[in-house]
Amino acid sequence: MPEIFLKTNYFFNPHAIPICLVGLFILIGGVFLRLRKRNSLLTLSFLFICLSVSLWLLATTMGVSSKNIEIASFWFKLDNFGVMFISVSILFFTKAVLGIKKYKAITAGYIIAFILGIIALRTKWLVVGAKEHFWGLFPSWGFLSIPVLVLFFGYMGTSFFILFENYLKGNLTPLKKNQIRYIIIAYLIGYTGSVDFLPTFNIEIYPFGYISIFLYLSIIAYTTVRYSLMDIKVALTRTGIFIIIYTLILGSPFALALTYRDWLIGILGPNWWIAPLGLMAILATAGPFIYIYIERKAEERLLKEQRRYQNVLKQAAMGMTRIRDLNRLLNLIAHIVTKTVRISYVGIYLYNKDTEEFVLQVSRDKDRVPIPKVALDNPLVFWLDHKREPLIYEEVKRQAQELHDPASSYAHLEEIMRTLTASVVIPSFLEDKFMGFIVLGDKLSGQIYTPEDLNVFQVLASQAALAIENAQFYAETQEMQSQIAQAEKMATIGTMADGLSHQINNRFYALSLIAEDTVDTIKTTDLTKCTPEMKEMIKHITHALDRIQSNVMQGGEVVKGILKYTRKGVEGLMPITLDQILDGTLEMVQYKVKLSEIDIIRNYEKDIPKIKGNLTQLQEVFFNFIDNAYDAIVERRSTLKEEGYRGKITVSAQPKDTKLEILVEDNGIGVKDADEKKLFTPFFTTKTSTRKGTGLGLYVIKKLITDAHKGKIIFESAYKVGTRFIVELPIAV
Repeated sequence: MPEIFLKTNYFFNPHAIPICLVGLFILIGGVFLRLRKRNSLLTLSFLFICLSVSLWLLATTMGVSSKNIEIASFWFKLDNFGVMFISVSILFFTKAVLGIKKYKAITAGYIIAFILGIIALRTKWLVVGAKEHFWGLFPSWGFLSIPVLVLFFGYMGTSFFILFENYLKGNLTPLKKNQIRYIIIAYLIGYTGSVDFLPTFNIEIYPFGYISIFLYLSIIAYTTVRYSLMDIKVALTRTGIFIIIYTLILGSPFALALTYRDWLIGILGPNWWIAPLGLMAILATAGPFIYIYIERKAEERLLKEQRRYQNVLKQAAMGMTRIRDLNRLLNLIAHIVTKTVRISYVGIYLYNKDTEEFVLQVSRDKDRVPIPKVALDNPLVFWLDHKREPLIYEEVKRQAQELHDPASSYAHLEEIMRTLTASVVIPSFLEDKFMGFIVLGDKLSGQIYTPEDLNVFQVLASQAALAIENAQFYAETQEMQSQIAQAEKMATIGTMADGLSHQINNRFYALSLIAEDTVDTIKTTDLTKCTPEMKEMIKHITHALDRIQSNVMQGGEVVKGILKYTRKGVEGLMPITLDQILDGTLEMVQYKVKLSEIDIIRNYEKDIPKIKGNLTQLQEVFFNFIDNAYDAIVERRSTLKEEGYRGKITVSAQPKDTKLEILVEDNGIGVKDADEKKLFTPFFTTKTSTRKGTGLGLYVIKKLITDAHKGKIIFESAYKVGTRFIVELPIAV
């Protein structure tokens, strides 16, 4: 029928303009969304709806603009071909939203729709002709209308039933329940488009179905496909304002042309069309500004409460950096978020460099048992670190359902977020440093998180990262100051060692003289006249005095060792043996560590070359080696609780050119990779016991070896295996 495409068979019908525009908008919108998310079952089903609806509307545009019944009947047959697939596609979309994977009924529905559509195109069983109405020609239906209506309302009814059934389930999150509620509202709006069936049965009513279906698809696109977190009120408002504004923009010129055409011809003559065209140009220019203004005013009223708490969060974010106490800061963040936004749960996780985990610092939900830590290799951490944007549970869940792969990353993320009872997870970065993340539960109101909410939370998370960094730095500075003060105290004691040792030795000498004189007195006294009891008592006293003298001698040796250790060692470099260093070190270290709990093995030849060094300084070096090794052994014993484990420190040595290479190895807990680079940093320590040091030991050791002895020190360690220090010192010539 080639004549149906001839221009002479059509006329300008103003009622066809909005139908055509809506059809084009829907077609472009469906294709655009599909191209943005090509692997999504949701956008595929949405595209099917858009294709069937746009075919219906564009063919209707041609039908109502036709001059004769035969041409109109062709277009109405084509528009009904599109209508056949609408309800089936809506059911397809419904199942995609809900994650229902049973599609047999949908496949059957498409087959039936195709068969009925072909019959409608090739016969007059459905469209038997067309009847003229005030808006133009409209189809008249035959007996095939019954199975078509059964198909349409049957599948639409099934969609409603599935939605209500899922809505009434008790295990849905408030967010999911809200989403289903919004979809039901959108479906009800779209369902009013069924009035287009009435004129085909000679019931006079304007077929405004294109308006209903445009509203329906716009809401769905905003709330579920394009802007999955947008509130239904906002979507309805934006869509409604858009339709009203642009209906006026497009409709007013046509209304002017239809109503005042003769009047305009009388004034403007053949150029009467300039008036409606000029009006359209003016309205088209002003339209966007009018739309933006009305939309802003409407949203200010609709989102008044939301904007209020968003402003509170912004103000809180700006004031966080003034808080120096980390615990107070984190509790403040949790308090502000839960009370201001009214969220069921808030958890704040921060990265712990010692355990290489994200540890829960603050949790706000008295009825919930939180997950205490999240490992560094967790898929959630990997996603947040690489994407650097909020992770939304409903989005993750939908992606997981569409992929149908339990091993997919989205499936793992969905499981993790469900375990955390997270509706949204907000990462917190300070430049490129991943500081932690905030877990947010559902809103108590059941409302969804809007894009504006997420933007505010991201600002909050960024400011929180800066505030946390400041608080941690302040805490570390305080700790460092404390360690410096402690180190200064120890240094002061060292400088006082000479005077103290002199005073202590004087007391020891006095005690020794008193004990010795008393023993001599007892020995020169005639005890023959004493009773046996008295003799026994004198014997005990003599024994006690001998013990006092013995301990006085040991005390003197201890003082002598302390004095030797604390003296600067100004005698310069001289030839010394490794045995001299170790003997002096063990003599002193025995008063700090329990040598009986470990094995110290000397694994070197007795005739190895002597070292050119300062005995006092090198004894300090090896004192630190043995002291640190002992702490690592104790920590491994208490942490790993290995059966039959015993600590061992091995000292090996061999000549290497002009240097003597000395290896000091232990089988302690070792050092984590992240801590190795910081090991020789002042005030850094890995000790966790109550004997925690100042963090100056290894720093001083490096200085003594590299600066004072022109040597070299290398550190090697494996966590839960052990540690090795490799020291190279010059050989005495």
